[in-house]
Amino acid sequence: MKDSIRIQDDLYHHVNGEWLETAVIPDDRPVTGGFSALDEGVEKLLMADFAAFASGEKKTDVPGMEDAIRLYRKVLDQKRRDEDGIKPLLPLLSKIHSLKSIDEFNANLSKLFLEGAAMPFVCAVTDDMGDATKHCAMVMGPSTILPDTSLYAEGNPSKAQMLQLYSMMATAILSFSPLSKEEQAKVLQDTLAFDALIATKVKSQLEWADYVKCHNPTPTEDVAKDMAPLDIKSFLSDLFGKDAPDTLVVYDPKAIKEFRELFNEETFPLFVSWCYLNTLLQQSKYLSIPMAETSGMFRRALMGVAKDPVLEKQAYQTASSVYDQSVGVYYGREYFGEEAKKDVVNLVHRIIDTYKLRVKKNSFLNENTKEKAILKLSTIEVKMGYPDEVAERCAKLKLTDEESYFEASRKIAASRIQENIDKLTKPVDRSEWLMPGHMVNACYNPTCNDITFPAAILQKPFYSIHQSIEENLGGIGAVIGHEISHAFDNNGAKFDEKGNLNNWWTESDFAAFEDLTEKMVEQWEGLEIAEGKVNGRLVVSENIADNGGVAVTLEIMHSLENPDFKKYFINWAKIWCRKAKPEYVQLLLVRDVHSPAELRANIPPRNFPEWYEAFGVTSSDKMYIPEDKRLTIW
Repeated sequence: MKDSIRIQDDLYHHVNGEWLETAVIPDDRPVTGGFSALDEGVEKLLMADFAAFASGEKKTDVPGMEDAIRLYRKVLDQKRRDEDGIKPLLPLLSKIHSLKSIDEFNANLSKLFLEGAAMPFVCAVTDDMGDATKHCAMVMGPSTILPDTSLYAEGNPSKAQMLQLYSMMATAILSFSPLSKEEQAKVLQDTLAFDALIATKVKSQLEWADYVKCHNPTPTEDVAKDMAPLDIKSFLSDLFGKDAPDTLVVYDPKAIKEFRELFNEETFPLFVSWCYLNTLLQQSKYLSIPMAETSGMFRRALMGVAKDPVLEKQAYQTASSVYDQSVGVYYGREYFGEEAKKDVVNLVHRIIDTYKLRVKKNSFLNENTKEKAILKLSTIEVKMGYPDEVAERCAKLKLTDEESYFEASRKIAASRIQENIDKLTKPVDRSEWLMPGHMVNACYNPTCNDITFPAAILQKPFYSIHQSIEENLGGIGAVIGHEISHAFDNNGAKFDEKGNLNNWWTESDFAAFEDLTEKMVEQWEGLEIAEGKVNGRLVVSENIADNGGVAVTLEIMHSLENPDFKKYFINWAKIWCRKAKPEYVQLLLVRDVHSPAELRANIPPRNFPEWYEAFGVTSSDKMYIPEDKRLTIW
């Protein structure tokens, strides 16, 4: 506790202030504390296990783990990686560099895609928002160099600085290539010019935050006309064969409608350079250590990170990412207690039941809409801890000892692409987990109407079977309520209990909900921290969820015998404890749909009378807002 800061003025710094003064952010991370501190602990634990597996001291029969260890060893094989250098990538770079026309590019489009060349569009198979039992093929524009299109605005002081940092990295990575100095300079110049064009076409992070607007089913014929002269139909035919989709879901309509302004005979030379440099940057992490380090310069600068993790940590991170479900099941079986799982599952059902009661008491919904909201709550599936079995994509992904890291990376990429292609004609597998057991996080999936709580988040301060019920409610309970509330945020509210985009609201009810959503935007808009201001519309979905998570758990608090609301709010502040690099916080303010941690701790409590009663907060205190400005949606 930071006694010099009154809790009535600043809950976050009162609870976390002393820790913030002494906490040290690791050199290879942009942040520590809260979620990140738990992740550091899980990482340290599993790194020790991976080292023991690699040395033969320890064994496991979890499917996929043997190949995860093979991949781990390949990342660690610095001698082979440095000896190979850029050589494994040269055939692909040569193909890109020799492209002379769009016709030649179209003739090789699917091959280049499968070999890992950077594409001027994104195409993949994903869940169909319109029919959650099926998959669909989606298409959208490419990514920009800078983290958001808003940063390209004229007069933005950080634009030139960030592009200069990128150019330094690009110049350094191009020096590994066989291109002459003059060719390297032209590749960079062309890439920046093509990127500037991309920035005028693709969505901003604020637009992406309204993810329901990604659902734009369009006949493939129409998309093909918009994307000409690129031959998207032949590309789809090569990938999907007789199952090539006759409809594409356009995630980024402007980018596709105006695609020919980005990709045409005049801009094609710019694209070739952009493709060359982006392919080199994307693939460098699988090559020599110097190339891998160089390719991360821009990312590290944006986040304020001093250096990459040590090679052993990189090896663990790579293997645990590719074989995420295998590692998650191993972690769950090895370290997660069934007693804790049972306790938290019971808490989830208690929160869902309380949520139903709150919906019944809701003042802005009519009875028909309430019934449908309660139906949605009743059908939420709970995924707690880790899955019973390892996902097939991990279990069947086999590597050999002879393959280099680069060769293994291409095999992994090819496997993932084929797996994604094969999904198009298969029904959605609702048993699939979006997060592995060793991840410190939680999520709601609107198209499956399920919530996932990996084993790794079920630790102090979020949860402990030895913590008080008040602390657990202020920790994991509020997080559970948060994820449930995503079913009723400004995006999730548009999906029904089966996960389909479907308007189950009356017109007047939804208008009332939208009015409350706007008030939530206003409550957060322009709130300032040291690194910048909050965009209230960008973060509104997460703030609705935080508000709902606090509301439902405070309701449960009232059912306890002699509830200690002080413990609740103190632990709520603890879970948001975070120390981060200023550059990283600035990056998050631009592109993250979550509000800054200190505001997530301090703003939601102010909306509830329990906060004022627990600590005697009055109008003279900084943690006070007038009653007519307090907001509760769910």
